[in-house]
Amino acid sequence: MTLNTFRQTLLVCALLQIGSVFLCHTAKAQLQQIKPVTTSEIGAGIGGANYVGEISPNYRFLNNQPAMTIFYRHDISAPITLKAAFMGSHRIFDDKSFKDESQNLPHHDWRDAELKLSMLEFSLGLEYNFLDYYEDIRQPHRVSPYFYIGAALLNFNHQLSRQGDVMEPFDNKFTVSIPFGVGVKYALSKHWNLGLEFGPRFMLTDNLDYLQASGSELLATDLGAGSSKAYANPFDKDMYFYNGISLSYTLYRLNCPPVYKRKAGILD
Repeated sequence: MTLNTFRQTLLVCALLQIGSVFLCHTAKAQLQQIKPVTTSEIGAGIGGANYVGEISPNYRFLNNQPAMTIFYRHDISAPITLKAAFMGSHRIFDDKSFKDESQNLPHHDWRDAELKLSMLEFSLGLEYNFLDYYEDIRQPHRVSPYFYIGAALLNFNHQLSRQGDVMEPFDNKFTVSIPFGVGVKYALSKHWNLGLEFGPRFMLTDNLDYLQASGSELLATDLGAGSSKAYANPFDKDMYFYNGISLSYTLYRLNCPPVYKRKAGILD
């Protein structure tokens, strides 16, 4: 082998090495632009729905009525997931069950009524995960707090009675609410997740408890016409909370890089 041949061989090897490094770097950059995993999540949870209004102006844990939820999540970016959920709740309770030992609330003894309240909510919202919960699926135990906000359609059915006499018949209504709150997710394994969630729902109605600034049949009968505004706050609306625990199952989809297509050359 002559010296020139040896030099040419070294030059070819060097060019091949440089080219391979460049190609590997380019391929790695292209792969980083592609989200490696897309996740979908289905789950169910149990907890409580908590009414807040004229009868019970503050949140109290003991006022929770049983509630259940089913939901679906789909990640749309690394920190953000889209969530759709149904939540249902039903309870029969009387006014005195809302008594707060730290406050003097006259509505309970004044109305002394029994309220049957059922709620069915469909919500759609976004969750922002503060940690990389879905990025590294090789770690089975992952945790992340999150914040969520969305919009909900609420169907509620209520009936008011006193000592067995129906004072307000069953009334079925729809309204819009604004849910938001905080939660935390914990991965029990690669697929199973445990969740905790707490948040209020602001409503666009003030008639969840049959007390509203415009008056009602019950108020007009017991207190006289024109006196209802003294017992309902016209400056705010009723609201309710949901707090609960959930169990969900994650489905993973591996995203393959796009197929390389050779571009037509000059001689093609």
